[in-house]
Amino acid sequence: MGLFSCFLHRPPCTFSSVHEFPKLYAILDLGPSRDIEAILNFASELTAGGVTLMQFRAKDAEAASVLSHARELRRVLGPAVRLIMNDRADLCIAAGFNGVHVGQDDLSPEGARTVVGPQRWIGVSTHNVDQVSLADTTSADYIAIGPVFATGSKQNPDPVVGLEGVRAARAATHKPLIAIGGITRANCHSVLKAGADSVAVISDLLANPRQRAKEFLNLLAG
Repeated sequence: MGLFSCFLHRPPCTFSSVHEFPKLYAILDLGPSRDIEAILNFASELTAGGVTLMQFRAKDAEAASVLSHARELRRVLGPAVRLIMNDRADLCIAAGFNGVHVGQDDLSPEGARTVVGPQRWIGVSTHNVDQVSLADTTSADYIAIGPVFATGSKQNPDPVVGLEGVRAARAATHKPLIAIGGITRANCHSVLKAGADSVAVISDLLANPRQRAKEFLNLLAG
């Protein structure tokens, strides 16, 4: 079963292979500037570079603003890109996104499932192996583990888990495992070797995103 067919016909998605999951997961962070034009340009360049999975993160922004921006992202990127809403299951539905990603302090995966239904993806952030094991028992479609390395993209990051944390997470779940936190072109291959199926990236895509995306995808395919 292909990934797109899986997305259309499952309750919830079961991957015939975790390797079907896109290896590069780009994070679109609206940030304090709230510059949606910059985000749209960034996302369009990532798409041109081959990225097919993106998460829209707009911490602390008003819901109406997030929804407006999300709908514009959906319109500009079209159906070829799978868009995941950070935190807000309700806005995921309203914006026509393909899924929602929840953290440890957000709506639970099962709570999110009651909102988004069986057809959309649910991802969950974890920061240690116990959280991974718990997430593995839910209907979440994928699990994120991190931060793998030190990161400046969050004001109060959780403790670094390192490559050993990725290995422990891999042993605790058969779901697609996404590594996040401080991941660059220099270290992304080591993260896959440690057991991740995909890497979520923010900072190392910012400069020349089209070229950076191509470089990441080439490295991750090796």
